[in-house]
Amino acid sequence: MVIGIIVIAITFFGMEAVAWFAHKYIMHGFGWFIHKDHHVKNTNKSEKNDLFFLIFAIPSWLNIMFGLIYSNYICVFIGIGILLYGICYLLVHDIFIHQRLKFFRRANKSYFKAIRFAHKIHHKHTEKENGECFGMLYVPRKYYIKAKQELTKK
Repeated sequence: MVIGIIVIAITFFGMEAVAWFAHKYIMHGFGWFIHKDHHVKNTNKSEKNDLFFLIFAIPSWLNIMFGLIYSNYICVFIGIGILLYGICYLLVHDIFIHQRLKFFRRANKSYFKAIRFAHKIHHKHTEKENGECFGMLYVPRKYYIKAKQELTKK
């Protein structure tokens, strides 16, 4: 069981690097025609960009399914780690940052403000070139500093 928790944790945190790479080189690369609508203001509840969840959902599902079929529990734990990152992505990116569901209007913790600052900087660029801040959970230090400054002003 301890090994399972370790594998899940390593996979979960490793997914930040995978997500960063996919965002920078796939979504802002050859997949821009799908991701582009995410950088344009629109009133739609869904975007073509939402199809990118398959990049993570399919490997998660396959690892869990084949891991269970062949009793390879390391694969199951990897699939669970990917799944947990996907759930976190949905909660942080879609619900918290883009507020697709209007639950989280305020963020009074510097980490959450920093996430929103970094994502705002990312969306400042409406074309696929010159982007920055491609991760989701990792936030560069300068955004923490900005968030803390804003919180102390209040």
